[in-house]
Amino acid sequence: MGTVPSRFVFRDAVIAETPGGSRLVDCIQCGTCGGSCPNGSDMDHTPRALFAMINAGMRDDVLSSNTPWMCVSCYMCTSRCPQEVPITDLMYTLKNMSVRNGRPGSREAPALARTFARLVERYGRSYEFGLASRYYLGSKPGSLFRMGPLGMSLFRRGRLSLRPQRIRNIGQLRRILSKARELGGAA
Repeated sequence: MGTVPSRFVFRDAVIAETPGGSRLVDCIQCGTCGGSCPNGSDMDHTPRALFAMINAGMRDDVLSSNTPWMCVSCYMCTSRCPQEVPITDLMYTLKNMSVRNGRPGSREAPALARTFARLVERYGRSYEFGLASRYYLGSKPGSLFRMGPLGMSLFRRGRLSLRPQRIRNIGQLRRILSKARELGGAA
């Protein structure tokens, strides 16, 4: 057997760290993932482009990208992928690899992740209006106005709540998150 071409070394590392990651090689570059992403306009590369970059061995460019950090883990891309590529899980892997290699994708990306984590700890789930308003007001106030028409459309269709809903047994989730922090997690 021959050796693995060097451009696939990075791809194989990403696959090895991702549950179901072997499906990455099945990506047909259809673009459904990027077209499904509610945060795609803030990404410097679509998920499809990022996967092509992974396959091309562009490790530094991939790990410096803000794309994984802009992922809000809604799983819309994963649920719509015709090849069942675990896109959201791949984004988690890329975030972890980026942090281990000292390359968070952008200054804004960790701010979005922190805002998301705070809301989940407070309510037990994502609160899109709160996430968008807190993140954009704090990081990119001018972008909030661009998001207005989309927000109004989602609100009119009943897809965007102006008030957060707290899950039942929020104390149980908080104990889990506390234990994760205690064990060294970044929760």
